[in-house]
Amino acid sequence: MDFVDSYHLWADAHAFFDSTLIPSPADHTDPLAIQAADWDRRLAEETPNGHLLRRNAFFEALSGNGKLHLLHVTHALEEISRQGVLYPSGGCLVGSIYCAPLTATEQGFRMHNLGSYVLTKEAPAFLAKLGVTDRVPTPLIFEIDTPPQAYRGLAGVDYLRLGLIHLQIYSHLEYLLSKNERHQLRETVVGRVKNSAAFLATAATVAYQGTRVAAEPFLRLLDETIPRLPILGYLYFEAVAEYLMLHSTSHHTRRLAELGELNNWLYKEMLFASFPAMAGKFDLARFRPRPKQLAALIHQVDPTIDTAHASSYLVERISYLVAARLFAPGDAPEAWHHTRWEFDSLATQLGPLLGHLIHRELRTFGRYPDFYFYFDQHKALQAWNYWNHMDIVAPFNGTMPKGEIGINPAYPNLDYRVWRAEQDDAGYLHPAEELSLTIAPRLVDIKYTLMRNNQWTAPAPSVA
Repeated sequence: MDFVDSYHLWADAHAFFDSTLIPSPADHTDPLAIQAADWDRRLAEETPNGHLLRRNAFFEALSGNGKLHLLHVTHALEEISRQGVLYPSGGCLVGSIYCAPLTATEQGFRMHNLGSYVLTKEAPAFLAKLGVTDRVPTPLIFEIDTPPQAYRGLAGVDYLRLGLIHLQIYSHLEYLLSKNERHQLRETVVGRVKNSAAFLATAATVAYQGTRVAAEPFLRLLDETIPRLPILGYLYFEAVAEYLMLHSTSHHTRRLAELGELNNWLYKEMLFASFPAMAGKFDLARFRPRPKQLAALIHQVDPTIDTAHASSYLVERISYLVAARLFAPGDAPEAWHHTRWEFDSLATQLGPLLGHLIHRELRTFGRYPDFYFYFDQHKALQAWNYWNHMDIVAPFNGTMPKGEIGINPAYPNLDYRVWRAEQDDAGYLHPAEELSLTIAPRLVDIKYTLMRNNQWTAPAPSVA
């Protein structure tokens, strides 16, 4: 299996990726197919900001002709300039240069609200946490000349779908680990799943059978399970972010909607309000707002949100995401008490979950920093192969059209220019100095990386 052969694992061909929102035919062999189509309709048509899932400024820029302007923020410009190379890192955009959109106006380049938050709030907080006083976040403007043959559709990167990819890569590269290490890894992963069966079974009954479950006990069980299944922290975060962006009716959200943008400040503010340490290490496995704190956190971020509705929504949405992203496609798991708690058997029904767990577990293995290049570079090579096969210059985070967009570092004859930018008093960016930088198709070494979501990396040579 690779990215080209498993397109459905990589980018859904409707809803968030097709601005025309042509529904895919229901696949009657997949018990979740009808639900998937229903969720697409529900999110797009029954939420205050759902229209932005279909048509937004971000999609218009991606599917347009001519030049694409993107913002990248770095705090290591001196090192990058000295090396003359900009390396991608892993994370939600899988081996691309993490950026946000820019809109050219007569006053200068207007930042997407995601980019403005990163530049003015998140990056300074990151440097402050590191105790760095001799550096400041520097905005870079990339101008990409979109080639005539480039893909004009919308193909995103849903990193929550990569579980089977992680499992497949491990099966190819497990020889890098010793026999004892492989045994330890398998036993650890199986134990994590076995000890999380209560939550997985609950989510399955909600997703497949429509069982009604009260929000507080469900969220409490979720909270208890996240330390064993860290990928649940990512699902939880994406579900909360999705709800906030789609349901907010605040003045700020309405103003951004008029510009064709979803309000990224909502989930950013909630994340850093509840977990201030995230500014130094963006690790969504630690996203665990306690059930009794959730309503207060949501209300603190946006008083227009109905917190009771949010809680009941999260039960349904998280259960669906667990089933759709962590269980193998096909029949729903049944008879959990008869499950064979053995790796190869679990891989049949819960392959995506095992893949996510292995990918996470390997990060903390004693020798993993030495092998990081092989595992994540292998994944990046498959991604680059897929993007080049599809002529995709700028992949984006397809969990939601937030504004997270990358530059494909392996695109043949990529035509781009880059400037150091300066921000004026009105918040617009202006090119100040053209830089001679090369984007290299090689992941930055994890030994220099402090954060895992492609946004911020340690101030080491050649690291963006």
